[in-house]
Amino acid sequence: MVSELCNGGIGMNFSIDQARRWIEKTNQYMQQNKQLLTKLDRAIGDGDHGMNMARGFNEVIHTVKETDYESISDLMKDVAVTLMSKVGGVAGPLYGTAFLKISQAWSGKNQIDYETFTKGFKEAVLGIKERGRTSRGEKTLVDVWVAVVHYFECKEEIDAEQLIIIAYDAVEKTKEMIGTKGRTAYLKENSLGHIDPGAMSSYYIFRSLSEVLKEDET
Repeated sequence: MVSELCNGGIGMNFSIDQARRWIEKTNQYMQQNKQLLTKLDRAIGDGDHGMNMARGFNEVIHTVKETDYESISDLMKDVAVTLMSKVGGVAGPLYGTAFLKISQAWSGKNQIDYETFTKGFKEAVLGIKERGRTSRGEKTLVDVWVAVVHYFECKEEIDAEQLIIIAYDAVEKTKEMIGTKGRTAYLKENSLGHIDPGAMSSYYIFRSLSEVLKEDET
């Protein structure tokens, strides 16, 4: 599927302004869809994912709006630290780790070229896997992040619309998986047919990224 979509797209020179707008759009999606995320989580988890993500990104926005950043890395670090401290459950440490790894990969840069951009997300995936002790196919947010990174790696440009397709396709595939982590592990086969809430919140993160890239397409 991914290889069939690897053609065309828009170039990369990711800026602080784009990064800020990415986070702002992500917050909007988390606020607008917190009830859906809660519903998904009630089916196979604790039922708190929606509120946790909405609260966490709301706090992130308060932080990034009040700060004049000299580098994208500093912005991403603030996102990471805030998510770690404000998002409850397992999501906070996992998302916090992801953005921290992105921050480290983008260190000292005001604009990010495609190679550095992709490196950030590759490091994020490694961080999530290590922190959550999980891998692709276990019905977690990793399934979306891995699919997106594979897409980034297979080309030198990003097509914003295809990025949305890749991310949502990965979300849908979690329906076919048996959960092996957290509360879903207790459900076993009963977790089949349900979308993983972490996969869905990850989709909102990448949909937001896609929309920012699309806005700046020339």
